[in-house]
Amino acid sequence: MTYMKTLGAALLASVAMGAAATACEVTLRSSDTHPDGYPTVAAVNAMGEMLKERSGDRLCIEVFHSAQLGEEKDSIEQTQFGVIDLNRVSLGPFNNIIEETQIPSLPYIFRSVEHMHKVMDGPVGQQILDAFSDHDLVGLAFYDSGSRSFYNSEKPINSMADLAGMKFRVMQSDMFVDMVSALGANATPMPYGEVYSSIQTGVIDGAENNWPSYDSSGHFEVAKFYTLDQHLIVPEVLVMSKTSYDKLSAEDQALVRQAAKDSVPIMRELWAARELESETRVREAGVEIVTDIDKTPFIEAMAPVYEKYVTSPVLKQLVADIQATE
Repeated sequence: MTYMKTLGAALLASVAMGAAATACEVTLRSSDTHPDGYPTVAAVNAMGEMLKERSGDRLCIEVFHSAQLGEEKDSIEQTQFGVIDLNRVSLGPFNNIIEETQIPSLPYIFRSVEHMHKVMDGPVGQQILDAFSDHDLVGLAFYDSGSRSFYNSEKPINSMADLAGMKFRVMQSDMFVDMVSALGANATPMPYGEVYSSIQTGVIDGAENNWPSYDSSGHFEVAKFYTLDQHLIVPEVLVMSKTSYDKLSAEDQALVRQAAKDSVPIMRELWAARELESETRVREAGVEIVTDIDKTPFIEAMAPVYEKYVTSPVLKQLVADIQATE
């Protein structure tokens, strides 16, 4: 009986949301590859509520989660064409389109998550958001995707020397392959879905990811050593189609920008809670966590990676500005 009441309430709420969306003068379609309830999806929903209230029910957002509007690469193109109005995307797919987005993707560019927030909330973040305007997009805000660290099935990693000769799965990215090589280990690009069995069978020794992914993938079951070196702290970005943006009045454009900005602390709070849940589960499972690690040799080893990827004066200045941010 309780289940039926809950189901009925959910259906009524769904109908009410649909009615509310159609009552708005403008309903912006927003894409996200993450599932419903994920921090980024919840943050854009919160943005939509703020926008609806502040516009007097004129502007609404309808979020299509779980890649309903396509995977990231396809959805970016649809957003550029104006088929999709808003899009929450990882910075990775933009690296070959907008050179400025390569900088937050560099290994060890941020000293901590707090440092990343300071940088992306400031002039450097704004400069990177502004760079989207030359590509039929409007950069609105940066969200979090946590920090990525190494985990493996063999031994605790306390120093760079411990990485020597070990095999780690990385995303299919030249930069990440070069990063692992620079640290003295062997990089093996492979699809995410193959990692568990590859660690289990010894094809690779480990991989690297954030707390929630390490937890939800079950990788902690087969790779019980996790070293918090935080080599990648790559933010995600919320963009809007320039075509859709230009259809709005200056007043409504300002409302969209402010609501996006105000959704950031909501997203960060949800992300922090999700990370804590995952960390608790992993620690309770008996994983050995290395937290006290000197990152200096790791950072110094990145010199050839930076030399290869930070080539233009604009990128060099961005790196200098990030390093100068206290």
